[in-house]
Amino acid sequence: MSNKVNKNVLRAGTITAGTALMLLMSSPAFALTRDDGDDPGPGLSVIETLGLFVALPIVLFLVIAGLVMVGDKPRKPAGSKG
Repeated sequence: MSNKVNKNVLRAGTITAGTALMLLMSSPAFALTRDDGDDPGPGLSVIETLGLFVALPIVLFLVIAGLVMVGDKPRKPAGSKG
């Protein structure tokens, strides 16, 4: 292999190893201990979760799309009859 290919392989390996190390360091295992002031609220029910993360984005998309369609409606020219 050429020297340039060896450098690229070494660079890719270094980036991969560094990324894996960062992911391991930030794993959820470190979240087992509570921090001072950590006060999680009550969990969401299934209905609340579906409403918040499924229904609400769909409704917002439809409202925004509707407003865009209304604002982009073709207008009649001032001098036309009809």
